[in-house]
Amino acid sequence: MKKIMYFLGAILICFTLTGCGDKNVEGSLTDIMEKLYTGIGEEEMPMMVENVELNEENFRNYAFSENIKYKEAIASESMVGSTAHSVVLIRLEDSKDAEAAVKELEKNADPRKWICVEAENLYVLSKGDLVVLIMSNDLAPRIKENFENLK
Repeated sequence: MKKIMYFLGAILICFTLTGCGDKNVEGSLTDIMEKLYTGIGEEEMPMMVENVELNEENFRNYAFSENIKYKEAIASESMVGSTAHSVVLIRLEDSKDAEAAVKELEKNADPRKWICVEAENLYVLSKGDLVVLIMSNDLAPRIKENFENLK
């Protein structure tokens, strides 16, 4: 009887451990960024929004940090300087660093980076090995919800 209880306990622990934590979201960052804009019409989008691939030279300008270990990152921004809209999507080297990356971004993000305008909303979220920094006005809650619903 003890052996059966130990066996059932071991199985329960295995199921518990595999159910914990966020799974990584599959797909390219460009594809994931597209999903973040799901349900937002072209007429609602800021003018001239484009994706910018981030690297060692420009990462700090978009993510406000040099302390995040990442595999790849992109930013989606309006190319019109007076529009407060930025979505930065970062794939971390290790999903275990997500909480620290979120705190780093929350601490350093500047919703007034455009100088003459300020983003009304700022969200930093993680899911698996992805971290997103959203700074925008009316679109921010919808982008946040789309990120939370990623699978």
